[in-house]
Amino acid sequence: MATIMKFTKYLTIITILLLGATACDKSYEDLQVNPNQPTSAPPSLIFQGVLNDMFDNCWNDNIVMRYCQFHCCNYNYYGTNEYNWTTDNFDFYTLNNVKLMEEEATKLAGSSTNAYAAMSKFLEAYFQIRMSMKFGDVPMTQALQGLDNATPAYDVQKDVFKQSLVLLEEANDMMATLIANNDNNLQGDIYLGNDLASWQKVVNTYKLRVLIHLSKHADDAELNVKGRFAEVLNNPSKYPILEGPADNMQYQYNSTVNFYPLNPGNKGFDANRYNHSTTFLGNLTALKDPRTFIVADPAPALLAQGYTASDFEAYVGAPAGESLDDMTAKMGNGEYSAINQERYYSTFAGPEPCIQIGYAELCFNIAEAIHRGWVAGDAGDWYNKGITASMNFYGITDVSAYLAQPSVAYKGDTAEGLEQILLQKYLAFFQNSGWEAFFNWRRTGVPAFDTGIGTGNGGRIPKRFQYPASERNTNKSNYDAAVSRQFGTDDINADMWLIK
Repeated sequence: MATIMKFTKYLTIITILLLGATACDKSYEDLQVNPNQPTSAPPSLIFQGVLNDMFDNCWNDNIVMRYCQFHCCNYNYYGTNEYNWTTDNFDFYTLNNVKLMEEEATKLAGSSTNAYAAMSKFLEAYFQIRMSMKFGDVPMTQALQGLDNATPAYDVQKDVFKQSLVLLEEANDMMATLIANNDNNLQGDIYLGNDLASWQKVVNTYKLRVLIHLSKHADDAELNVKGRFAEVLNNPSKYPILEGPADNMQYQYNSTVNFYPLNPGNKGFDANRYNHSTTFLGNLTALKDPRTFIVADPAPALLAQGYTASDFEAYVGAPAGESLDDMTAKMGNGEYSAINQERYYSTFAGPEPCIQIGYAELCFNIAEAIHRGWVAGDAGDWYNKGITASMNFYGITDVSAYLAQPSVAYKGDTAEGLEQILLQKYLAFFQNSGWEAFFNWRRTGVPAFDTGIGTGNGGRIPKRFQYPASERNTNKSNYDAAVSRQFGTDDINADMWLIK
């Protein structure tokens, strides 16, 4: 009996040791995975984050508004009007999430043809173009390979645009297939209510924007800018585009979470620190544009002289190149027009959304393409549609008298006619579409931007951003090669291929 008990005791000990060994092996494996860190995420959640990263808010810190010369800062504590920028950031963190979104959606759908995959093609093109517009050449073909290639080479800017145009074509085709099959699993959309048909219109409208950006290379056979533009415009069943302002891709503010950037909470800090510029407000008043009375307050000094709030002469912008000391003094004396405080600081939800890709811009892009001879059509009609859409954005419904003014009426196939299209497009970009007003000025020179001691940078307006500082440290050889072949030095005043 004692022998049996001793054997049982040893067997129990051996069993415990074996179980312990097994448990140790399993625990080691378990330690490789953090149970508190998810190994996957719903594609809808990733999608929502990417769309938030896509949002370009012009009002944010008024930085973009100043560099597009819509506004001036007149108080040094809050900023200056100097073009003293250096670097900006790449969008590869967001692009990595775009890739992850597609992978997760494909696993769930069991197919690589799904709404998130279609959106990923559009979003990849969008963020690659956005980076290239800022810097020039950027990594694309070798990007997002993780540790397999931590030092990607830079694609030349022309190739970035070529590859992005292919992605936009693929996005449109996949969306068309999904829509035809009533196969749409989008969720988390903050712009268009998860409506894939609306996104297809945005994709093709954005494609026309990209092609307009390539206007200086319209005769490049590889890019086929004119042919691609005509293909979209002449085949609306295959390439639907925005049909009116109701189709705009726009960011909607609210009074609970996403406050309008100008609101009662910050009115006391900066309502008088920013005033309109002559580049924007001066063009409005010269055209006797009714948007003047909506976006600006009259200059107090002009009211004291007997002008009324209904007089265009009462609205005065400041030259961006003016000495900041002079601008501060003149603003203090009431000589310049501030932002319309009643309109923009009354509510937390704000008076209107922020358009990202909109119908007014589309109209002007089509008008420009027709004017340039890329496609047949009535440039004047599209020009008028663009102005009307912008006026409607501010609640102005009757624009007939404005359009009939000799200074506004389209002057046809002349240099002045093209300048009218470009100027009205600039005016419509006010507070919308991020850097687009600047990019269009950089491409066309319209409207003339003001320079001087107040804008710094030796009296020049920069043409690009320097590459992120991290590239010089972690991807130096490819960074050096890209800078050398484009500019010689990483100069903010250098012309990239796009605008040569």
